[in-house]
Amino acid sequence: MIMGCVFSLPEDRLVAFDRPQTTRETSFIDKMKKTGKNIVVFYGSQTGTAEEFANRLAKDAHRYGMKGMSADPEEYDLSELSRLTEIENSIAIFCMATYGEGDPTDNAQDFYDWLHEGDADFSGVKYTVFALGNKTYEHYNAMGKYVDQRLAELGAQRIFDLGMGDDDGNLEEDFVSWREQFWPAVCEHFGVEATGEESSIRQYELKVHSDLNMNKIYTGELGRLKSFENQKPPFDSKNPFLAPVTVNRKLNKAGDRHLMHLELDITGSKIRYESGDHVAVYPINDSVIVNRIGDLLGVDLDTVISLNNLDEESNKKHPFPCPTTYRTALTHYLDITNPPRTNVLYELAQYATEPKDQENMRKMASSSAEGKALYQSWVLDSCRNILAILEDFPSLRPPIDHLCELLPRLQARYYSIASSSKVHPNSIHICAVVVEYKTKTGRVNKGVATNWLKNKMPADNGHKATVPMYIRKSQFRLPFKSSNPVIMIGPGTGIAPFMGFVQERGWLKEQGKDVGETVLYYGCRYKNEDFLYQEELEEFEKTGVLTALNVAFSRDQAEKVYVQHLLKKNKEAVWRLVHTDNAHIYICGDARYMARDVQNAFYEIAEELGGMSRAQAVDYIKKLMTKGRYSQDVWS
Repeated sequence: MIMGCVFSLPEDRLVAFDRPQTTRETSFIDKMKKTGKNIVVFYGSQTGTAEEFANRLAKDAHRYGMKGMSADPEEYDLSELSRLTEIENSIAIFCMATYGEGDPTDNAQDFYDWLHEGDADFSGVKYTVFALGNKTYEHYNAMGKYVDQRLAELGAQRIFDLGMGDDDGNLEEDFVSWREQFWPAVCEHFGVEATGEESSIRQYELKVHSDLNMNKIYTGELGRLKSFENQKPPFDSKNPFLAPVTVNRKLNKAGDRHLMHLELDITGSKIRYESGDHVAVYPINDSVIVNRIGDLLGVDLDTVISLNNLDEESNKKHPFPCPTTYRTALTHYLDITNPPRTNVLYELAQYATEPKDQENMRKMASSSAEGKALYQSWVLDSCRNILAILEDFPSLRPPIDHLCELLPRLQARYYSIASSSKVHPNSIHICAVVVEYKTKTGRVNKGVATNWLKNKMPADNGHKATVPMYIRKSQFRLPFKSSNPVIMIGPGTGIAPFMGFVQERGWLKEQGKDVGETVLYYGCRYKNEDFLYQEELEEFEKTGVLTALNVAFSRDQAEKVYVQHLLKKNKEAVWRLVHTDNAHIYICGDARYMARDVQNAFYEIAEELGGMSRAQAVDYIKKLMTKGRYSQDVWS
């Protein structure tokens, strides 16, 4: 089946790994003065995209006779923003992604808190904001909008309108269109001319190592060298724990999909988690794709290299941990399966020896309507990754070091934890569906993380299969008072966090606590095919841990039945729980259709049984969200 390809998967931000901790310079103003920069681009990034955009804007500056630097707000003292006026023709650009339920990304949390509480005077400071979000979410671009509005309130001068990037549509096109209008506006504002330099500038230079001791070479670690061999807590995004896989079983009984349940052993790691948290795992790319790229480019992938930043003042010394081999970089550190963004095509175009190939690549990276349409159909809709592009442009054979410089970092993948730490303190459960689909070019694309996890079988022949992981705390929490009823709605793999919730409610009951009604709405295609955790759920129902188990089998009858239909069917019981008994509502799964349809079902129930107008019903649900009684853990 043909599915839309995913551009960016949720995962953690990227931070320089070999930053000297002691001599960290927290003044970005002093750094800008020292290095002759007049543009600073701050990024709030969770999956690396905002950081990528920030780097592109910083690189753009030189075409206009200016000098830019990108900066992680976590590394600098942002209260210095008011000093930006000391630098002539200066601008602060903010590329801000929104994460979760309208929250800042991890690396922008302190900046957000400071903006929220502070009362700085930014008069004379010039700024603009580009926001990254996804329209299917309730709080679309909340973080970007907030920063844009708050800076203006504090007296800063907005020199270009807020840009809105929508990852549900075409985020790349939104960014390119905004950027094409932004730079001319900057030139006009400062009265400068574009230098017209469209040439590609390298950010890193290649060093090939011929005689390095093997112990000095990175083999996939994310921070400290040898951290996978010599593990030390605390474990986090830069120091993941290698958790052994103890269980890996197929959940569905039939059908062409592969749904799986994995258990990761965290004994002795000091890792703590709560029901509702996310586990982040760092996958690796398929060796078949890696080898094929090496073959096409005629490269010995085991060459040991470093890519060193040409800007010696930069905090980011390398694009990924170095020294390492091309093979390790393409396997562990670089994203080789998502469709490349337009800047990658633009910079690689110079290496195509066939003028037609060069022209097409430049066209796709241009802001012309024809170019945008070509990029949309030829790259995005066709789900062409970098390998497919190299195969379909036979004259394009770039130097592999420039390719490695341009590709984005491979990101961690987040999964809702499917267990309760009260019941499983030393084990984290994952429930996921293996992603595999045919593209319009006839190629088969496979999800990086799910196919890698599928092959992680518990110890066979004494060798332990391990998964590098860490925990990301979430706001998705059971009610503080166990006597509050809960309504959980999670079709498909959206069942994951509710397995943890139900286990925990069962444990609370065993402790003699007063536990309120526990109601689950679950959905799958066919009862005999993909009813996940059927035995466990029916047992929970039998023992009274689950007060009600409502299951929608969408394809077991002529007309499709989904979770929202069951909610409406049981509207009286639902309304009583919500309106009279203070129930907490939880929704997990697909954001684009399911979460929206479920929300509409709640609107309709409130209208019908609460005697409200649509506007009042919308307001009613919004108030539940504000009170933390309507929580979503959704993805698109």
